[in-house]
Amino acid sequence: QLDLVESGGELVQAGDSLTLSCAASGGTFSDYAAGWFRQAPGKEREFVAHTSRSGYNNHYSDSVKGRFTISRDNAKNTVYLQMNNLKPEDTAVYYCAAQRPPFAIGTMTRYENWGQGTQVTVSS
Repeated sequence: QLDLVESGGELVQAGDSLTLSCAASGGTFSDYAAGWFRQAPGKEREFVAHTSRSGYNNHYSDSVKGRFTISRDNAKNTVYLQMNNLKPEDTAVYYCAAQRPPFAIGTMTRYENWGQGTQVTVSS
């Protein structure tokens, strides 16, 4: 069972940058694809970004494409989310998740392992 722990969330201003980290333990991290999701107050959890097991194939939601970058370091068992030009609408709890094959990018029910989330607040 892969355990995931997010960190890096904080209060920032619009236009700022922030990097979230997700540390994995308890399994072979390179066996898993990984993703980031977020949930804003009063809204459903939504897909943000996904990276393949190697980190070479990445996917993004339209709302963050061009501003966010997902990456991973399998040697450190960590996946990152670099967020640039943050907007107030990016305010949410951000969750890290992992899935094994067969992969279904962005489909929440197909991610077997989830972290507890980290709060990102963007003030205008």
